[in-house]
Amino acid sequence: MHASLTTFLDDSASAAKVMAHGRLLLKLSRRFEAIAPAGLARAARVANYKSGKIVIHADNGAVATKIRQMSQRLCGELSKGGPECNVMEVKVQPRQFPSQSISSTPKPLSGKASRTIAATASNLPQGRLRAALEHLLEHAAKQE
Repeated sequence: MHASLTTFLDDSASAAKVMAHGRLLLKLSRRFEAIAPAGLARAARVANYKSGKIVIHADNGAVATKIRQMSQRLCGELSKGGPECNVMEVKVQPRQFPSQSISSTPKPLSGKASRTIAATASNLPQGRLRAALEHLLEHAAKQE
C-alpha cells in the first residue's frame, strides 16, 4: 500500500490531481464559512466534493439538521462562487482533538467513606480485593 501511494504521488499528473482537489476543498470551505450563518459555520465543515455533491461534517445532530434544512439555499450560494453544487450530504462527525486531554479532578474520600473502606478491607481475607482497597486508602486524597 505504501509503495503504491508513493508511486502515485511521484507521478506528477497524479500529484497535480490531488493538489487540485485539495485547493477545491479549501475554496469550498472558505466559501461555506462565508455564506453559512456564523454559529453553523463554526460547528460544520466541508469534508469532500465530487461530481456536484458536497459532503459536510457537522459537530452534532442539531447543526446537521439545520444545515439539511438550508441545503438548497447553501448549494445555490456555493454554486455561485465555485463548482456546481447539486446535492449536499450532511453527516454528524464531531471534531476530534487528539492533543487535548481531559484531566479529571481527584475527588477526596470523606472520613466516613475512608472508615467504611478500611472496615471492609479488614474483614476481607488476604487477596487482590483487600490489597486494592488498602491501596485505595493509601493513595486517595482525604477530605479534611
